[in-house]
Amino acid sequence: MFGFEPTTTTFLIYIIGMVLIGFIAYRFTNNLSDYILGGRRLGSFVTGLSAGASDMSGWLLMGLPGAVYAAGLVEGWIAIGLTVGAYLNWLFVAGRLRMHTEYNANALTLPEYFHHRFGDKTKILKIVSATIILFFFAIYCASGVVAGARLFENLFGVPYATALWYGALATIIYTFIGGFLAVSWTDTIQASLMLFALFLTPIFVLIHLGGFAETHAVIVAAGEAVNKDFTDLFTGTTFIGLLSLSAWGLGYFGQPHILARFMAADSVKSMPNARRISMTWMIICLFGAVGIGFFGQAYFFANPEQAATVNQNNEQVFIELSKLLFNPWIAGILLSAILAAVMSTLSCQLLICSSAITEDFYKGMIRPNASQKELVWLGRIMVLVISVLAIVLAQDPNSKVLGLVSYAWAGFGCAFGPVVILSLFWKRMNAQGAMAGMLTGALVVVFWNDLVPNSGIYEMIPGFILATIAIFVVSLVTPAPRAELVETFEKAEKAYEDAMKK
Repeated sequence: MFGFEPTTTTFLIYIIGMVLIGFIAYRFTNNLSDYILGGRRLGSFVTGLSAGASDMSGWLLMGLPGAVYAAGLVEGWIAIGLTVGAYLNWLFVAGRLRMHTEYNANALTLPEYFHHRFGDKTKILKIVSATIILFFFAIYCASGVVAGARLFENLFGVPYATALWYGALATIIYTFIGGFLAVSWTDTIQASLMLFALFLTPIFVLIHLGGFAETHAVIVAAGEAVNKDFTDLFTGTTFIGLLSLSAWGLGYFGQPHILARFMAADSVKSMPNARRISMTWMIICLFGAVGIGFFGQAYFFANPEQAATVNQNNEQVFIELSKLLFNPWIAGILLSAILAAVMSTLSCQLLICSSAITEDFYKGMIRPNASQKELVWLGRIMVLVISVLAIVLAQDPNSKVLGLVSYAWAGFGCAFGPVVILSLFWKRMNAQGAMAGMLTGALVVVFWNDLVPNSGIYEMIPGFILATIAIFVVSLVTPAPRAELVETFEKAEKAYEDAMKK
């Protein structure tokens, strides 16, 4: 099964390297802060690339190219919305969240930050937010397992049920051992590998087909054959459809695995440089992913005898192009980029889930005086438990990566996005408003398609809007936050402004 062909050999060497990094990071992991936030000592370069890599999961090399392959450039609105949303998140949230979490009892997790920011003595806010994290991350983690399984299934010819375990195993090992530092260090390598793959593949498709003009002509012909226009950003959709695609960008403000990167930065001053690094990386990667799907349409139309796998599952377009166009050794490196995308996001998500259970439930509710060693090992055990749950949820061989990501992305964006933004900019917001916003956003996402079937509206839009309204209304009709909470908010804001002036 696992032979020594160049492609598989390169692929396995990459996996071994990532696991070794986990063992190295183990030496620097001494307490819970090290395990779940790396001791808040990430520099701008690692922060920037790690935030990008943890964001762009397997959907970047499978889901997005597959969507563009099937529908054309109109699916590129997802990339446009994500780019705008990510930039605004870096600009308005990153530095402030880093400072506010520090001033709110040096909070290590998002639920802990909400607990201290709003002075929730009942701890209900922490429990609800941690529960939402576990619910949606179970689905998000499943999307990563599906992407990894598709890769192992295609590359090694193993059944899907077996490929699920192979795809998740390497990620589980280095996350279990090395925690946040292992995740962040490997993210930096994985981000570089993803950049290489997404930059190189579209160029080679163009070269193979004779240049851009020739490739464009083939894409036009492919569209005419099925009565579509793959080259138009607006064809075959409506205003609501375009708005729904662009609304992916709203999700950035509430993604715990991305916000954790901001919280782990060594200082607020690192944020501008980290933003430039992350956004440059992101734009190149998204452009490459769209290019793979777009130019891939031309390649397989011109070579129909090689299109069987892609026509059966369009999310395989990058895998097939890598195997067909490149030397086996290079193909192994490119295909490792898919695993890199999967591992970088899945590892961070596993860690966030683990921290929610360890820090917010176990330490926060059951054993407040638990030792650091006990908490770290409980965190490791929870990584294993959540991994098994994700594998169980990914059992359906018909699961699509983009569909799973879309649902979980909306869940976090609506449940936490408005709460995070307003917690950093509106001192009048209180615990009741935060609770109302979280529950409204999460419930709208869960029940939107049942309540308004076939609406064509991405649940992110109504969920985000209604959650924001709920926060404002409930905060204003309930008592104002205590004076000491307002004072902490003002101190954190002043510290942020002072830091940015220097």
